[in-house]
Amino acid sequence: MSHTSRAWRAAAHLPAPWRSPRPFSSASGPTTKKSVPYQKTLQEEGAGSEPSRAPPASAQVVVVGGGSLGCQTTYHLAKMGLGGVVLLERDRLTSGTTWHTAGLLWQLRPSDVEVELLAHTRDVVSRDLPAETGLHTGWVENGGLFIASNKQRLDEYKRLMSLGKVYGVESHVLTPSQTKDLYPLMNVDDLYGTLYVPKDGTMDPAGTCSTLARAATARGATIIENCPVTGIQVRTDDFGVKRVHAVETAHGTIQTPCVVNCAGVWARALGRLAGVHVPLVGMHHAYVVTERIEGIQNMPNVRDHDASVYLRLQGDALSVGGYESNPIFWEEISEKFAFGLFDLDWDVFTQHIEGAVNRVPVLEKTGIKSTVCGPESFTADHKPLMGEAPEVRGFFLGCGFNSAGMMLGGGCGRELAHWIIHGRPEKDMYGYDIRRRFHHSLTDNNRWIRERSHESYAKNYSVVFPHDEPLAGRNVRKDPLHEELLRQGCVFQERHGWERPGWFNPGGAAPVLDYDYYGAYGHQRHRDYTYNRLLGDEYTFDFPPHHDVIKKECLTCRNALALFDMSYFGKFYLVGPEATKAADWLFSADVSKAPGSTVYTCMLNRQGGVESDLTVSRISPGAPGSPLAPAFEG
Repeated sequence: MSHTSRAWRAAAHLPAPWRSPRPFSSASGPTTKKSVPYQKTLQEEGAGSEPSRAPPASAQVVVVGGGSLGCQTTYHLAKMGLGGVVLLERDRLTSGTTWHTAGLLWQLRPSDVEVELLAHTRDVVSRDLPAETGLHTGWVENGGLFIASNKQRLDEYKRLMSLGKVYGVESHVLTPSQTKDLYPLMNVDDLYGTLYVPKDGTMDPAGTCSTLARAATARGATIIENCPVTGIQVRTDDFGVKRVHAVETAHGTIQTPCVVNCAGVWARALGRLAGVHVPLVGMHHAYVVTERIEGIQNMPNVRDHDASVYLRLQGDALSVGGYESNPIFWEEISEKFAFGLFDLDWDVFTQHIEGAVNRVPVLEKTGIKSTVCGPESFTADHKPLMGEAPEVRGFFLGCGFNSAGMMLGGGCGRELAHWIIHGRPEKDMYGYDIRRRFHHSLTDNNRWIRERSHESYAKNYSVVFPHDEPLAGRNVRKDPLHEELLRQGCVFQERHGWERPGWFNPGGAAPVLDYDYYGAYGHQRHRDYTYNRLLGDEYTFDFPPHHDVIKKECLTCRNALALFDMSYFGKFYLVGPEATKAADWLFSADVSKAPGSTVYTCMLNRQGGVESDLTVSRISPGAPGSPLAPAFEG
């Protein structure tokens, strides 16, 4: 036992992390190897440096990274009938981040698409893989319990339950007394209620990935371990478009038109080999495993969002982890890191202990068997990076899963495989698509990536309100009217890096200040921060307090005159003798109107789905030298 029960009590009285300034980041590599709460990993002590098999001369698709996403993508590519699929893993399958993940699967999320993705992952690990291989993936269906300590949180859970009904996800809102009956060891004195999902559960990383590998190779895929990628050849075609040509490894070159970057924390380095920006950061992410707890057997996994802590059932013990306000950045990412772990920083982890002991008081008298602190990759909006990179054709991303790669792996692996084969995913993956979320000025902006990734991490368990805005990574792209609008009391919103007008505060200016990291890393928190206060007033599922202000703005627009700042919108000009013909083909509405007319319409894809809604304005050519003539970018 690495820590005794005294560790819980002692750590609970340590200074809170935000009162104890500590280094902003860590450049250290793994310091120790500790046990993780699984019967096995796929690590093989003394494994040689030779590849498990020789790389082929060519392939249709090369997947790089043998973690959850790499294995799921390879499996789904093979299952969809694509031949010539090769997975390259620089060490052993699951090395890096997947092997030590907690493996939780919660079926309900605020997004309908994510509910579908999670449902497919659950089907793969609990039904498809056992049927195809005859092997058990390690799936344990012990249920999940979301804790509501206030009315707003319970309202959020009721919305999740309603969304779940549409997709056939069984869930129940429980009273505190019903929760106590379900989980006798839980303190329910401060609860408003809970959301119980009986068919949530826990995945085993080694069992899942080894079974995926078995199923993929049975369908013709090739999996090569101990085969690090050293380079990616990119060539420019006759039209000036950069395309993937080959993958270079330490043991040979594979010619291929398609590379899938599933390298996790190492995805940014792999992207640089092809000239692709991958906007993610590496951070330490930790949990601890307790000694045996009498009466904990068969209890559901618990997420206490307001305490920012989760409790994962581990046989007759618990794994305890969460998301803190001051995570440690991993600056110098080691290429040789495989199955090592970091020493746990108790100053950072303390807040999770306090929350866990409050929720399950028996933990205060329970010993800690092991600590697990490893690297994970995190992104600016806490969503994965997927799709074809805008810089290079044939270079796909499947990375940046924010510690959710196991539970999103099945759904995202299937969508990514469909994307590669058919040119687009089946589902609306706009929120994950690297081409549509971030402007190129942001994906290579380290300050923006770091600030936004930190805020997204720290707010991961926060209630998702409809009118929230980030405080990090602001004032990156401003238009010429910004200062004047600010003086007039404009409350700005952020879209693709742009500061766009939201509404006007009658109380005066509300500027967005430099990011203070919520007081972490020795930063002084802003005081009397008007913009932050106005955002806090909007944290509601009802109409926000400024609803009447917006009503007056809308009536003014209808009855008088309004000027709209469209700087943050993308603009495309159709010019030339066949511009009208092109417009008729592109847009679903009739846009052949007189000059000065504007039509609201859609752009559709081949399946008849909506790719974009937009306005089309018919304008006269005008003089080329006029200051009103359009300026082109890109």
